[in-house]
Amino acid sequence: MPKNMSPIDKAKYVAAKRAVSYVEDGMKVGLGTGSTAAWMVRCLGDMVRNEGLSITGVATSTRTATLAREVGVPIVTLDEAKWLDLTIDGTDEYDANLNLIKGGGGALLQEKIVATASDQMVVIADLTKQVDTLGAFPLPVEVIPFGWQTTKALIEETLVNLDVLGRSSALRMNNDAPYITDEGNYILDLQLRRIGNARQLSLVLNQIPGLVENGLFVDICDVVVIGNGDGTVETRDINNGTVEHDQIEVEETDNLFADIAD
Repeated sequence: MPKNMSPIDKAKYVAAKRAVSYVEDGMKVGLGTGSTAAWMVRCLGDMVRNEGLSITGVATSTRTATLAREVGVPIVTLDEAKWLDLTIDGTDEYDANLNLIKGGGGALLQEKIVATASDQMVVIADLTKQVDTLGAFPLPVEVIPFGWQTTKALIEETLVNLDVLGRSSALRMNNDAPYITDEGNYILDLQLRRIGNARQLSLVLNQIPGLVENGLFVDICDVVVIGNGDGTVETRDINNGTVEHDQIEVEETDNLFADIAD
């Protein structure tokens, strides 16, 4: 462990460490995208190298695929894998029913496809991602570039009739150019502030022409693993109705933590 590891990074690491305990030899595993998911990929790589774990990974972004290969996790496409035993990913927000907002890292489309092609989805997070009601984090939606401003106007018009507090949206930028997803699309970030009915909003948004997918993950997540800066972890299983608490030991393994990027 790096000597100056921050409490938030330690929280991400212990959550990732607990989450990979769900991975068994021979599994096909979806690998999420983002800073928290990067800790999980590193942990899996460590298990492959040092414990002889044999798994097949399906990455939710090109950067996750690159990291996985670097740490020794074999990667195939979802078409090659066909169906997955488990997906482990991070989240931008989660509520008491384990509904999520995802897409802050720009990979929501592939993340949702991979998660729904899995028997189980385990989400790793810290307490800062827990909310009473979704919506404080801007909701990302992926839209095709053609006519994106018309799509944006249609979205904002549609939001007038939905249970949200805000209705503005903004094109996500990468310096002076639009952010481009792995699928060649744009992302609009919706400033909703509060989402009263996530299921309804998700269904309505996906009816808008030009909108490919939204970042609401409703009834997809099965387990959330919440890490804390003191090394404690809480695991909530929505299907079994259980809550477990663990203490994760953080060992000084510099190779595991090298080049972790937010």
